Amino acid sequence: MSKEMDYTSPSIQFFYDVNKSNAYTKDNQNYINVLGVKQLNTLSGTSLLDIFLDANNVIEPHYHQNATELVYCIKGSADISLFNPFTKQLLTYTVTPGQVVNIPQGWWHYEIARENKTHLLAIFNAPTPDVILGSDLLAFTPANVMAHTYCLDEKKWKETVKPVHPSTFIGPPQSCERKYQQIQTYYPRLQYPYYYYY
Repeated sequence: MSKEMDYTSPSIQFFYDVNKSNAYTKDNQNYINVLGVKQLNTLSGTSLLDIFLDANNVIEPHYHQNATELVYCIKGSADISLFNPFTKQLLTYTVTPGQVVNIPQGWWHYEIARENKTHLLAIFNAPTPDVILGSDLLAFTPANVMAHTYCLDEKKWKETVKPVHPSTFIGPPQSCERKYQQIQTYYPRLQYPYYYYY
């Protein structure tokens, strides 16, 4: 209980309908609702994202510089991948209802729904989780810097990242016309298969 909170105030909130607080919508099957201190003023140090995805939709690669994230599967299934910066390993776990994946603060990660009507709950140990999105890094890093740093053809790099829209959140874009194909690949020391989506 917070010592600074005035629990006698008429503006104090103990209830909120998360369905009324949309953070991002791709379409009516793929969207994210949010609950934080802005929605419920009695929250202290906690927030959550209520995530709904159809098969092959992905919460784009990103990291939270101020929060650890616990992803809980309510319905459906998803592959949750996180990059361990200490071992340089990409870890992928398939979650089904009742299973969780813990993502340490600052770790690069993403989620891919394996079936329609997948429902995930992401719980954070921060009142508002900050986020750095992969699409923002690709869209806003100058092409000449990427080309110089990695010895790339600058024109080809620009052409490659041109379709990337900043703050994608849920991909692929609706305009994507590619077919999805699952290619099962096993990583050493992992008990779950990882799927690439093309």
